[in-house]
Amino acid sequence: MISDKDEKIQIMYGIKGEKKLTEKILSHLAGYKGSEPVRIGNAAYRQKQNDIYGVLMDMIYKQFMLFENSIEITESLWTLIRSIIRTVAKNWYKPDRGIWEFRAMPRHFTFSKVLCWAAIDRGIKIASLLKQDKYLHEWSVLREKIKKNILKHAWNDKIKAFTQYYGSDDLDASNLLIESYGFIKADDKKYVGTVKATYKKLCRNGLMYRYKNKDDFGLPSSSFTVCTFWLIIALHKTGQKQKAEILFNDLLSYSNHLGLFSEDIDFETKRLLGNFPQAYSHIALIETAIYLNEGNIDDEHEILEAIQ
Repeated sequence: MISDKDEKIQIMYGIKGEKKLTEKILSHLAGYKGSEPVRIGNAAYRQKQNDIYGVLMDMIYKQFMLFENSIEITESLWTLIRSIIRTVAKNWYKPDRGIWEFRAMPRHFTFSKVLCWAAIDRGIKIASLLKQDKYLHEWSVLREKIKKNILKHAWNDKIKAFTQYYGSDDLDASNLLIESYGFIKADDKKYVGTVKATYKKLCRNGLMYRYKNKDDFGLPSSSFTVCTFWLIIALHKTGQKQKAEILFNDLLSYSNHLGLFSEDIDFETKRLLGNFPQAYSHIALIETAIYLNEGNIDDEHEILEAIQ
């Protein structure tokens, strides 16, 4: 689902492209093993999540890098790209709800800021590919401005890590991804410190919390499967290869008899919890398996061939 020119891009749509996903609680249902409330719809459709622009722009960049595009597709994508860049320029410095969709906690989330940086970065790269040179200076200035802002406000020198949001002491597993988006190098002391602190704070029994601070539903009590895969890659990239491989093999053993994963895993019993099967978990599984098998695959064509 692609929004019209300059129209707000929602973080989700209905299966038929519906834009209004009003959330309702079905009080007459108890839920699986009493896991009420049971909801339909999703109130998060109205949220501002600035990280979506970076994800989308990264996919568009891969489209240009991996495939041949017709003139019509190129023109359509270029129009969309400029619209996204304009949107990011107007919104990157504003607080949002973050990747984890906090309902009552708008903040300057670090991951959202980094993904805004990534959106501009990919826009610059695409503009270079398409020889749209007149945009390069303006967008490069914006990219540098966002990066300086992140380095100044997201880094916590007390705990030697990038934190969940500006001014916070809390850690967030999503910040393990900032290297993969090209914001920072794997051997940069700030990234190494973030991986080390995140592993120490958020890893329990070989599984990862998304974060440990209180959210709209209380304190987190289970691991988030995709985050453990993120940790494994981050550990491997920062030189802790043996630890990464051990964690990966252990994690594989927690799948069901078909090798499928859920959204969450219980820290103690390793019982599968939450949405099942969870696409997000399996995308990360594939990415991690490829990475550990091949090392750091830089060639996007190799990745595509490996998945196929």
